[in-house]
Amino acid sequence: MEMETYTPTNAGKSKEEMESSTLVSNGCVDIHGRIADKRTTGGWKASPFIIVNEVAERLAFFSIAVNMVAYLVFEMHQSLPDAATHVTDWIGAAYVLTLLGAFLADAYLGRFKTIIIFSIIYAMGMVLLTVSASVDSLRPPLCTARPCKEATQGQTAFLYWALALIALGTGGIKPCVSSFGADQFDESDLKEAENKFSFFNWFFFAINMGAILGLTLFVYIQDKKGWVWGFGIPTATMLCSVVILCAGIQFYRYKSPMGSPFTRFFQVLVASLRNHLKGVPHPRHYRLYEISTPESAITGAPKLRHTQQYSFLDKAAVIRDTEDVVSDRWRLCTVTQVEEFKSFIRVLPVWASTIALSISFAQFSTFFISQANVMDRSIGHNFKIPAGSVPVFSSINALILVPIYEKFMVPILRKSTGHPRGITSLQRMGLGLFVSIFAMAAAAVVEKKRRDDTKPLVMSVFWLFPQYFLMGSAEVFTYVGQLEFFYDEATEGTRSISSAMFLSEIGIGSWLSTALVKIVEAATGGQQEGWLRNDLNKSKLDYFYWILTAINILNFFVYLFVAWCYRGKGAHVRDENVVELGTVSQVDQQPEEFHSVTL
Repeated sequence: MEMETYTPTNAGKSKEEMESSTLVSNGCVDIHGRIADKRTTGGWKASPFIIVNEVAERLAFFSIAVNMVAYLVFEMHQSLPDAATHVTDWIGAAYVLTLLGAFLADAYLGRFKTIIIFSIIYAMGMVLLTVSASVDSLRPPLCTARPCKEATQGQTAFLYWALALIALGTGGIKPCVSSFGADQFDESDLKEAENKFSFFNWFFFAINMGAILGLTLFVYIQDKKGWVWGFGIPTATMLCSVVILCAGIQFYRYKSPMGSPFTRFFQVLVASLRNHLKGVPHPRHYRLYEISTPESAITGAPKLRHTQQYSFLDKAAVIRDTEDVVSDRWRLCTVTQVEEFKSFIRVLPVWASTIALSISFAQFSTFFISQANVMDRSIGHNFKIPAGSVPVFSSINALILVPIYEKFMVPILRKSTGHPRGITSLQRMGLGLFVSIFAMAAAAVVEKKRRDDTKPLVMSVFWLFPQYFLMGSAEVFTYVGQLEFFYDEATEGTRSISSAMFLSEIGIGSWLSTALVKIVEAATGGQQEGWLRNDLNKSKLDYFYWILTAINILNFFVYLFVAWCYRGKGAHVRDENVVELGTVSQVDQQPEEFHSVTL
């Protein structure tokens, strides 16, 4: 049986009243600070600006990411394995920094301000990158004979400073954009709630549209016009993305920052450990603390019902007598604060069991591109596909699959399963993880054939299509499933942090890919004799791909176990006849400033 969610804004209202109200019930306000009106803000009136902004930003990022290995090898004279690891490290940093962006958005700035501020930082990095490509003194001289002269420390530092700003800008923007877009839909309105899930699909569509433009048009411009044009035009595009986002200011719904979630998490840990050391037994023997106001103690967030899972943390809210009630949250936390932390902990196993897929994703910008560089990329007699454009195979697949899934597969699945999204987010992620196994197996088989070919350069680049197609399919199912899952399972005060969590997987996966490359290099004889050499035709990259296949197989079975054990929000809620949050019941003699619940 589906449980309705209690919030202070919908308490006492019938379903018809909630649906007919013209004011949102999720705490969002308009540009003037008034409660947002559904008729003039949010929904599909606001989300197109956000989607187009995402297209522009992703276009800029992908046009740089796929070209950076080539830039480091041909312009900065780094070896192929070193360039590949540097790029994966950079991409990893960009996505792990999403945790910083999410923290600032949730705690201090709000999502919209965070996006604008970090977009400016992003643009500054793009400008410096363009300068690096246009000023000869910022690069080593043209290589005419081996060994090539390496870049100086100053030249490398300037380039890395530009890339650091881009990574910081990406980290600030990425976790906020999807959450800011989802904020435009009021979950208490059934129609808007359904539209929110469509938004996630179209948001992913926007990412791949930006990727296609970045991987085709912009990579082609770089290939034909040079690095200055290749970096300069994405810089202009990034500036345009800020303008596009600002154009929708009057239509957006805004949520105020709710304070640092990490501080609240640490308070729960400290308070529960303090009470544990004081000898507090299982919390069922005591009352738990919650304020009696309609809103929770967390600014702008509704109260959360008490759940049975992770009962050790309940000790942070234990009241042994009325004198224990204090305003110091490091000593006594509310039930809502404890449940917020529980919600965060609850998704961590799912988060951890999908990281391995990101190791495979890291190959998009490194070894997949390197394979394309040594294959026949000709179409007809007059056109040659730039190596950096080959990942477009994956993005085109996503552009085709998302509309088909949204318009045809979801209605069919909805009728057979009864689920509003056809299949659950966990099922969707599992399907993506399963497909990724065949993607890396296909990559290994194709690379073995390419390496064994007596004339490797004759082998068409279209042999790479299966691995790109399958990896793109895995990304469609897993990425959109993660968007839905982490947003749905998050509480109001942790939505940006939750979005950053799954984005950080991409970063951690990139770093793990770097570590795996280093391990394989060291174990197989280094860059001169090992599996991964500067000359791909002398390497054994297919062995590396088989290792990734084995990792994906193991990870898939781990995920199946985690998903089978997972119970979402509401699954552990106690009997509402015993625990009634938001009311002063069962302990009438307690002071007005708090109430407790008997367990």
